[in-house]
Amino acid sequence: MNILIIGNGGREHAFAWKIKQSKHCSNLYVAPGNAGTAQVAENVAIAVDEFEKLGQLCLDKKIDLVLVGPEVPLVKGVRNYFESQSSLKNILLVGPDKTGAQLEGSKDFSKQFMLRHGVPTAKAQTFTVSELNQALNYIDLCNTPIVLKADGLAAGKGVVIATTKEEAKIEITDMLQAQKFGAASAKVLIEEFLDGIELSVFVLSDGTDYVILPEAKDYKRIGDNDTGPNTGGMGSVSPVVFATKEFLSKVEERVIKPTIAGLAKENIRYQGFIFIGLMNVKGEPFVIEYNARMGDPETQSVMSRIDSDFVELLTACAKGELKNQTLQISSDYALSIVMASGGYPGDFKKGFAINGLGDTDEATVFHAGTKKLNNDVLTDGGRVLAVTGKGKTLAEAREKAYKAVLNIQWEGVTFRNDIGLDLMKLSD
Repeated sequence: MNILIIGNGGREHAFAWKIKQSKHCSNLYVAPGNAGTAQVAENVAIAVDEFEKLGQLCLDKKIDLVLVGPEVPLVKGVRNYFESQSSLKNILLVGPDKTGAQLEGSKDFSKQFMLRHGVPTAKAQTFTVSELNQALNYIDLCNTPIVLKADGLAAGKGVVIATTKEEAKIEITDMLQAQKFGAASAKVLIEEFLDGIELSVFVLSDGTDYVILPEAKDYKRIGDNDTGPNTGGMGSVSPVVFATKEFLSKVEERVIKPTIAGLAKENIRYQGFIFIGLMNVKGEPFVIEYNARMGDPETQSVMSRIDSDFVELLTACAKGELKNQTLQISSDYALSIVMASGGYPGDFKKGFAINGLGDTDEATVFHAGTKKLNNDVLTDGGRVLAVTGKGKTLAEAREKAYKAVLNIQWEGVTFRNDIGLDLMKLSD
């Protein structure tokens, strides 16, 4: 099969790395890709939302299967575009349509969807700028901490957890009036804070049936011990020690099944990944958010543990044939550490040469914000690399990952030193 991956992040490099191992993969293309995807595929300089060009590429390269990585093309309707073109509609594609992608594209849509279908979630209310006074009054009725969420896409950074009511009022004014997150915060959800441990569960659905992928925990804040501002994710671990068989069974019965049934009931034909952000509250699952794609950097850890032929799974999803599909999952641990540019998630500089990429034998280096210039690999984003170690124990996976991280350098590099430590303490 000739396969196209749309995207240019660490998630897409992990997909490409896994897909390249399949006996079904003939030619692999990534648009636009990065310096890492160029090692296993052919990069094509087309942006993720240039649908006409992507369609023409599929015709030129005789593409059989398209895997959509990031959320932006999904929310903008890449599936709708392909299905509207007679020359493209028969190409297999993994990713929901524009309506299904609203599970991620609008926090208000996804919250109302959960409530309609009895999916356990935190209480919340949505406000616009014209309702700012009502929002401020509503905050007075809330218990602290208070969670504020931008309704639209904000690259994983549109959530603020305010520890006081005064802080919440300042933040929501900043979000609604000053448009702190741009158009994404034209609407803001004020949500009840759930006290528990967070994890992510990933499902691949063809609209009727589904396969559950390995779960993972990611680390959102920039600093050790979960300090500093939120980022797109600074590391991930899979499996998750507190995600017991009993807990994951509750997730399937109370969250996954009603979600898939709800999509079908609302005539949303969903063929793609559903990322379910969960809070484990005293052993009970509550949904924090849905995403319409795989997470980053969770994908790097999850792909490292899948032993099955991933292309067979993707093809079954796109054909509506996931029923009876099984997944072989390694019992090994995978731990990913994100190496970021100095200043991220605020202002940062690009274009620094990365040294030591060849000294990482015991870990896999997934590229995110990188580009190749002559013989150098340069930084080209906020999150630059995700270094993934595997081991029979979490400690072994962690040791391999950090050993590789310490061999890689560029000016201003930053990373967390505590990825996985909290889970190691829980398993003691």
